[in-house]
Formats: sequence, structure tokens, C-alpha cells
Amino acid sequence: MQQALQRLGPCSLCWGKQWGVSGAILRGQRRTIYSETGVWERDYKAETRSKVETWWRPRIKEQWCKASETDKSRPKFYMLSMFPYPSGKLHMGHVRVYTISDTIAHFQRMRGNQVLNPMGWDAFGLPAENAAIERGLDPEEWTKSNIAHMREQLNSLGLCFNWDREITTCQPDYYKWTQYLFVKLFEAGLAYQKEALVNWDPVDQTVLADEQVDENGCSWRSGAKVEQKYLKQWFIKTTHYAKPLLDALADLPEWYGVKGMQANWIGECTGCFFDFHLKVNGKVAGEKLSAYTFTPEAVYGATHLSILPSHRLLHGNSPLKETLQKDFIAGKDCLTSVIAVNLLTGLEIPVTISAKLKLEGHLDTTIGIPDTSPDDSAVARSLGLACLQVLETLPDGTEKLVHSGEFTGLDRRAAFNAITQKAREKSVGGYLTSSKLRDWLVSRQRYWGTPIPITHCQSCGTLPVPTEDLPVLLPKAGSFTGKGASPLAVASHWFTCTCPQCRGPARRETDTMDTFVDSAWYYFRYTDPHNAQRPFDRVLADHWMPVDLYIGGKEHAVMHLYYARFFSHFCKDQNLVKHREPFHKLLVQGLIKGQTFRLAESGQFLKREEIDFSGAEPVHADSKKALQMTWEKMSKSKHNGIDPEEVVKQYGIDTVRLYILYAAPPEQDILWDVKTDAIPGVLRWQSRLWTLMTKFIDARNSGILPSPDLLSKKEKTEAKKIWDNKNYALSQVTNHFTEDFLLNAAISRLMGLTNTLSQASQRVVLHSPEFEEALATLCVMAAPMAPHLASELWRGLSQVQNKLASRWQWDCDVLLQPWPSVDPEYLQQPDTVEVTVRINNKACGSVSVPQQVARNAEEVRELVLRSELGTTHLHNRTIRKAILSPRTALINFLVEE
Repeated sequence: MQQALQRLGPCSLCWGKQWGVSGAILRGQRRTIYSETGVWERDYKAETRSKVETWWRPRIKEQWCKASETDKSRPKFYMLSMFPYPSGKLHMGHVRVYTISDTIAHFQRMRGNQVLNPMGWDAFGLPAENAAIERGLDPEEWTKSNIAHMREQLNSLGLCFNWDREITTCQPDYYKWTQYLFVKLFEAGLAYQKEALVNWDPVDQTVLADEQVDENGCSWRSGAKVEQKYLKQWFIKTTHYAKPLLDALADLPEWYGVKGMQANWIGECTGCFFDFHLKVNGKVAGEKLSAYTFTPEAVYGATHLSILPSHRLLHGNSPLKETLQKDFIAGKDCLTSVIAVNLLTGLEIPVTISAKLKLEGHLDTTIGIPDTSPDDSAVARSLGLACLQVLETLPDGTEKLVHSGEFTGLDRRAAFNAITQKAREKSVGGYLTSSKLRDWLVSRQRYWGTPIPITHCQSCGTLPVPTEDLPVLLPKAGSFTGKGASPLAVASHWFTCTCPQCRGPARRETDTMDTFVDSAWYYFRYTDPHNAQRPFDRVLADHWMPVDLYIGGKEHAVMHLYYARFFSHFCKDQNLVKHREPFHKLLVQGLIKGQTFRLAESGQFLKREEIDFSGAEPVHADSKKALQMTWEKMSKSKHNGIDPEEVVKQYGIDTVRLYILYAAPPEQDILWDVKTDAIPGVLRWQSRLWTLMTKFIDARNSGILPSPDLLSKKEKTEAKKIWDNKNYALSQVTNHFTEDFLLNAAISRLMGLTNTLSQASQRVVLHSPEFEEALATLCVMAAPMAPHLASELWRGLSQVQNKLASRWQWDCDVLLQPWPSVDPEYLQQPDTVEVTVRINNKACGSVSVPQQVARNAEEVRELVLRSELGTTHLHNRTIRKAILSPRTALINFLVEE
């Protein structure tokens, strides 16, 4: 590709009159298309399509690169699509998301915006480690090879990314700053360690990720029944940001239902946690515990701290385990000898073990406050605990605090705010969150991930690695067996280190981070990807952020977005950025599903070559048994995947782009079936566009000079309708690109305009400036979606002599044209529209209707029925249907004769 670009010379942006000879060409190619020879190919056949795409693909990329140079005088538009995991091969889901982002990026650049459309790689993760275990491959080399292949695939699809900003999360120049942000979280008290359950393979003696446990709860390798085991894990206190993250959703535009999903994930933030130290026999036990309450204003009335029988203190490696187990009786509320000291109030209350097996949401520890909970009151009475009233109701119904220290006398709402604020100031809790939300577990006992930048020293405790010592590099991988401890946990040359504080012997943390951490801040790094001094420069981040449009799959609508929003809020509080929310508009695209065939008895998925399609219904080729047919997400294991390279080879880049954009609205799933109308439909439309341009070129090359004055009144009326349709299509398509992203509807509108132009009489084609302007506008509007075809069409249009339209930059290619505006006269049209009325397809007159309702079928129908024409022709007749065509201002009543 680079050699091809070098052969093109400095720039192909503006061709000017030099085009008349032959233009620049790629050596070794036959001169078969207009851009090469100046001779228009009359038919748009497969060979022509291939030549067009081969010619224009490097030129479009070159145009994009030149236009992407920083120009802060123009408004910015940050177009971001979720970066892929480098599995080695693109699938159709990738093609869909990146086609949508590429289309909108081209549109926004044509609108005059400075567009950022970057690409990178979410490159850490389990598949690389599995490849190392199964095939003896080095995870780093496997990942690099996959990235190189997928980058080549993306380029072959004609996608225009800002490759100069490419990032790869497994490279030290990226994960250094992931570690830096983790250290910031640790220093802010938001990263901590506690015991948590992991999946444990008792045979291989190793920790398993959830995806390594099959549906029967067995290990993917050994087949052993997986056990749950407590290990120390790293967490990030996302719950501290629950309320701000929930409240900020109100300020965001509609997110296709994702805002509701985010709000449901977070839950109602009506309570908070408070921190406690635990004591036994008057001695501090070295355990700190956070407990939740729905009524923090009544915390001075707490009588006990309740934990579930499944709590880690009873099953993990806590020094209190034996004491608590001794006091535990299943099925009963049990008073223990462990005392909890509230770090806000200083009050001491006993720890109890609940008779319940489950509390609300994901809670396992709550504060018992009898004054606000009948259940807590019953437990306190049964255990003989003295209850203290802390809420008093005044005659006017107002509740105020009593027996609550410095907060006594406050009304309940004021007390709620004052107590939670005091807890936050003392760093002992008070952050509003829900009972269903948990902190983010980020530990992974794996090799291929960002090392957690922590050292453990027996003298100094747990310390972050100093910033100047980052990154903590991954050591070169040894052999992978998938058994025993993580490769990092046995790499003594790596985990043995020096304490950054006392300079004594220390040990590195051997866990790596969840890959969601890598992707929680990558949108910032794109704004300044080569900065070696900090994660990103604030000025650059503030210029580009927030992301104007974020595109990705439904499966990331909750967790990834929640974590990314959390990191952005945190960076704002660290004064690293100006904006709190990272994403403005969100477009969640649906899946591309393929048809699956499987045997009913065994559930085995079949390959297409194992199926007999000759009958009315497909059957198994060998057994002739009937098959179960469903539409499912494309997958190798289900044999229903489609290779993007094969599809592009068969139909061409622009056809695949148009199919993906036209087959369904972006948020809906596409059922891939090439026999449906979508692919034949977009193939026909491309041919019709080509035929339309051929018709125009023929007319203008006929030797007759175009002259609008030669048009008759009827032809001028026809030209006026073309002008109306052009403006209507332009307003609708622009709205689809900027507001609802219904690119399928945009293509339908362009098809409608194509129909209008195709029906134009020969004299209107020759003499009408409205036709020429509409044809040029059609090419420009099609360009973001079918850039190769539109570029060639524009080249043919731009070289026609005696042009009547003057608004265009005819010496520049189509993707460099400014996006057109609706003509002002169109926006100032009369208050009424004459709607032609037909009855059973026979014209019978017209009715004036207000402009604002002219596109509303129900309202136009009623106005016609109430008119004199309606009374005369439709009174007492049975109307089966009324069909309104807003584009042609026509309504057709189908009535019973």
C-alpha cells in the first residue's frame, strides 16, 4: 500500500484541467475506467466495480490523511468506535461497526469539522494465553502477528482511520499509564485488597476465568468440578462514584435504552457504607469491615452489625474465622464475641451472624438499626440488645434526630446530608450507593495483562511503585502449561524486588489487571498517543473530549461503559481533564446473525456442506433427518460465520458497506441472507446511479448547449419538483446523519431521489440546473456510504462541459466537497401545500393543506374528507386505505366500488 501511495505523487486532491489527458494512474493496470482514460464506461459491471475500488481506495486514504492534519480553527468531531481484541481475523460484526463509524466520519469531515477517527487494539486477554497453552506460542508474538493481519484487513475494506494515533494496550508505552492511573486510584484510597472467591481447578491447581468454566461447572482443561476458593484480590471502589454516575445520566442525550440499563446496573443510591474496625476481647483484630445501611441518618441508633453465614470472615483466611465459626448456629441469628467499632461515631456494637441466607441486592454486611427497621428491631430484641431511639416525630410531622451526638436536633434530611458528608470527610464511608452495586474486582491470576504496580514489604506494608519506576514490565514468558500458579507467581527473578521506601527486600504483586481497566481510559490516550511524560496532555484531551459519537456492540452497554464513565469522573476529580462524562452520543449497533442448522437429537451444529438443500426444507445430507434452524450470532463453532474477505471479493467494498447500512437500523440485528432484497437492492441502486450519470453525460455530450430558457412551463414544473425532492432528501439525510443515525432510511431517501432523477425527461436532463444540482447533491450524499463509487461518479460529473451549477468545487474530489445546505427558499415555502387527490388511482382534484401537516397521513386524510372535494367524491363510501406520498404531495384513496 505504501509503495502504491508513493507512486501516486504528492496529492490527488485537486485534479483540475490536467485531467483531460489521462490523469495519474497506477502502473501496470489496464486503462478501463473514466478516472484513468477520460472515457466513460457505460455499464457498471463487476469488473468496472473492481477497477473503480482498486483505483480509488489508496486515493481516498491519501485524502483522509491530508485532511486529518490538526486545524483547531474548525469545530472538532471525535468519532470513536470500540477498539477490537486482536483475535487474528475480522468478523462481520467488526465490519458493521467500523463501516458505520467510517461513514459518519466522512460525513462530519464534509460538514467542515476536524474529525478524529482513531483505531487501536485491546490487546491483553485470555485468548493469547490459551494460544500459548494449546499451541506453544508466545502471547506477545501471537498478538503482534494478529494485529498486523487485522490492520491489513481493515485497510483492505477501504476504512479511513487516523493510524498515526494507533494504540496497543499490551505495549509498555500504553500500560505504563494504565499503571500510573492505578497508582492514582491507590493513593486516593480507591484501590484496595481483600479476600474474594475465585474459580479453582483442584486438579490443575490453578485459578480459572469464568469463560474457562463450562456450563456444567467443570474446568475446560482438566474436566474437574470447579471449586470456589478465597484469595486476596484487588478491587476499585467504583461504589464511591455510584451516585454521581447515576445523576450524570440525566444530562446525556438518549442512548438507545442504554441509560436505563446503566441506571438499573447502578440501582437506587439511597444508602451508604460505613467503615468499622473489629475487636475481640478488647484487642484490635486487624480486620476492617464496611457495612451498608439504607438510613445513614440514624446510624447513632445502631445496635449490631450483621453478616451473612456465607461471609468471607467465616470461610476465608481471616484471624476471626475460628471465633465466628464457634458462635455460629445455622438458621439462627447468632450473637458473637466480635465487636465492631464505628469509625464515624466511635460507638461499639456486636457482630451478629444472620439467620438469613441472602440480604437485599449483593449485600453481605449490614448495620442493624431498630429505629428504622422492624426486622432489625426483631433481631435486637431476640438477642437481648438494648435499642436506642434516634428519631423523634414532632407534632407537625417533621422528624428530627435525638441522641445523635453533634447531629442531634437536625431534621432527618439535613441529618442525612450532614452525616454522610462527615463520613466522606473522615474517609470512613458516606458515599451514596445502592444495595445491588459491588466494587470492581480487577485482579486476574494470569500472565497476559497489565501488571499491578504494587510492592509488598514486610516492614512497610503494601506500597505503590513510584511513578518514576513505571512501567513495571512484563517479563518474557516462559512455558505455559495452564497448571499451577500464574507464570508471574513463579518468576522469582521478576517478583523479587526492593521496597521503594525502606530499600529492603520486597515482593511484586503477581496479579495482573482485568482488561476492562485497559479499555476504561483509552479514549483519552487517543488524544495524545505519543506522550512519554504523562497519560495525555490536558489541553489536547480538553480539546477533543468528550467523544461526540461512540459506537459499539450491545454486549458492552453496561460494564465497559460504566467503568469508562467511572475513570472519566475520577480523572476529572484528579484535575486531569475538564469534562466529567467521556461520551456524548452513543450508538449501540446490533449483531449480524447467521443461520444455524443442527440435529435435533444431539444438538450438533452442521456445516453447510453436510446439509441437503434440494427439498422444501433442509435436511441432514447423510441421515435425511429434519434440522433445527435458528438465527444466531456468527460463530466458528456454529458454522454460521461469513468471511468478510470472501464477501468483499464477491460483491465489492461499497456493496458490502451499503448492505450493512441498508439492511436494518444500526441498533437492530441483521439476519445475513444474500437472497433477501438488501444485497440485490443495493446492487441495483449502484447500477441505477451509474446509468443516471451515463444519461447525464450523454445529454451534455450531445453537442447541444444547455439553456434553462428553452424549458417549457411543464418542464419547469418538472424541474421544480426535482428541486423540491432534492431539498427534502437533503434535509432528511442530514437529519439521519446527525440525529437518529438511521442510515438505512438515509439510503432509502437517496434511492427515492434517484428514482425522481431517473424519470426526468431528456430535455430536463439537458437544460435544467435543478437536475444538475440534484445529481451533484445525490453524489455528495452517497459519498460517505459508497465512497469509491461516488468518487468515480463525481469524476465523470465534474468533467462535463458547460455546467449550470456553480456551488461546487469541481476541481476537487467528492469527499472534499462541503456538505450542501438546504436552499433557503425551500425553508420559506408557502404555508399551504396543494395535495393531489386520487380515488382508486384516478385523479379527481386537489386540496390545500397546511405545510406543517402535509407529511402526516392521518391529518391529510381527515382534511381531504372534510373538504368540498371529499364531501362530493368520498361521502358514504367505504375507504379501505389511504396512501400518502409526501414526496409528491399526493394521497390515493382506495375505496370499494
